[in-house]
Amino acid sequence: MGGSFDPVHFGHLLAAQDAYEQYQLDRLILVPAAQAPLKPNEVCSSSEMRLAMLRAAVEWDRRFEISDIELNRGGVSYTIDSARHFRTLYPNDELYWIIGGDQLPKLHLWKDIGELASLVQFIFLERPGFPIRATPVIPGLRLHRCDGHLLAISSTELRERTRRRLSLDYFVPHKAIVYIKQHALYLDPL
Repeated sequence: MGGSFDPVHFGHLLAAQDAYEQYQLDRLILVPAAQAPLKPNEVCSSSEMRLAMLRAAVEWDRRFEISDIELNRGGVSYTIDSARHFRTLYPNDELYWIIGGDQLPKLHLWKDIGELASLVQFIFLERPGFPIRATPVIPGLRLHRCDGHLLAISSTELRERTRRRLSLDYFVPHKAIVYIKQHALYLDPL
C-alpha cells in the first residue's frame, strides 16, 4: 500500500487493516512515496520525518511492514518500479497493490499500467466523497473491491488542522502526534 503518509492517519491504517483481513493477506507492506507523480505538491515533510511517523504509528503491529524502497530511490515514485522490486523479492507470491477508490479514474494514467496490471492485482477501497461510477478499462487489470470502513480523513485536512493549532487526536495515532509536535511539523514559520 503506497502513499505519501504526510501524516499517516487512521484512514490509511483502517484501509490497510481492512484489506489485510478481507483478503487474508500474509503481510502488508506500507510504501511511503518519495514524490507521487499525480500529486506533485502533496509532500510537505521530509522523507525521514514521514518514515519516522509511519514507524511510530505501526511499530507494534506485526501484521504491517514498512518498505523505504521509494524513499531511498528518491525522485518521482512510480508504482511500477516498486512492483518490479517486490516481484523480484517475492517471485512466487500473489501481489496486491491497495489503492483508494479516488485513484480508479486515474489508473489508466499510471506509468506502464499494462505491465503493472500483469505484476499485481489491485484492491481498492471507496473513499468518502469519491463514489465509484465506473472501473477503468485496462487490459489484464485484476481489480478487487474491499468493503472497508469509510473515514473522511485526508492528510491535507490534517496539515491544515495543525496549522490552525487544532487537535489531531482521534485522527492520527498518538505516537505520530507526539512526533509532529516534537518536530513542529506543518506549522507556518513565525
